Amino acid sequence: MEGAPGPHAQRQQMSNSSSITQFLLLPFTDTQELQLLHFCLFLGIYLAALLGNGLIITTVACDHHLHTPMYFFLLNLSLLDVGAISTTVPKSMANSLWDTRAISYMGCVAQVFLFIFLFGAEYSLLAVMSYDRYVAICKPLHYRTLLGSRACVHTAAAAWGAGFLTALLHTANTFCLPLCQDNAVDQFFCEIPQILKLSCSDASLREVELLILTCFLDFGCFIFIVASYVQIFRAVLRIPSEQGWHKAFSTCLPHLAVVSLFISTGMIAYLKPPSVSSPSLDLVVSILYSAVPPALNPIIYSLRNRQLMDAVWKLIRGCFYQEINCQASA
Repeated sequence: MEGAPGPHAQRQQMSNSSSITQFLLLPFTDTQELQLLHFCLFLGIYLAALLGNGLIITTVACDHHLHTPMYFFLLNLSLLDVGAISTTVPKSMANSLWDTRAISYMGCVAQVFLFIFLFGAEYSLLAVMSYDRYVAICKPLHYRTLLGSRACVHTAAAAWGAGFLTALLHTANTFCLPLCQDNAVDQFFCEIPQILKLSCSDASLREVELLILTCFLDFGCFIFIVASYVQIFRAVLRIPSEQGWHKAFSTCLPHLAVVSLFISTGMIAYLKPPSVSSPSLDLVVSILYSAVPPALNPIIYSLRNRQLMDAVWKLIRGCFYQEINCQASA
């Protein structure tokens, strides 16, 4: 009859876990030319995300006409996007450039914590932003009352706090597990489902249950976002002007598309059964929910917003003329 592992076996498990000083990330390819192609592709995505989000952050912070609830939340979203994509992409680019796979144990812990924290906060903020648009369109007379400056700060802080607590819980629960299968992570960054595969303890079931609960809570947020936009669409359809229809739908539909991509690929990554898992599928799914949304969000929220675009061009022209004046005075 097979019983529970004895003290020696438990000590061996913990020893194996504590002896891990680094993890090996999944390389995109073994060919040096394709590694350089991967580096250039990720560099383009990263620079696009930094440029787009950086312009939004600078413009909203500097233009007092944009100090409204909608742009306040957009500023927070851009900050989260910059942090989220900076957590995973630069390390992957460096590994491709230097032809290595290694990431330190503490680096992996930090990557898991920051990734869950920033993307968890971002998803909560997307729900807040949908509520902001619902109040602005469906209850415009109560907008200042429901979303005053204090309410905006509190809701944004709640979104950041929810991400922080979720990340703290998942990170502590994941890295408390003994790891003895190997130190090779089948992903280009440290992702919880891939780390759980390295565990040799039944306690990993607790983390799986926690992941399932978190995904269903995220799905609840998605339902809230969809319900908010259904109410928005119903209100917009009552507008007699086709221009009003076009303006509302051109803003809402891309937002819903990005949110749908984010939640669907995230749930596939964290809830799919191991039998349908493959390195190539995991890689594509992880790129879709970790690198694409931070690069797309600035396009959706700025290029389709005339007021923000005017403010961006005003800021760029101001910097350009200031540079010319400085050179002329010198």
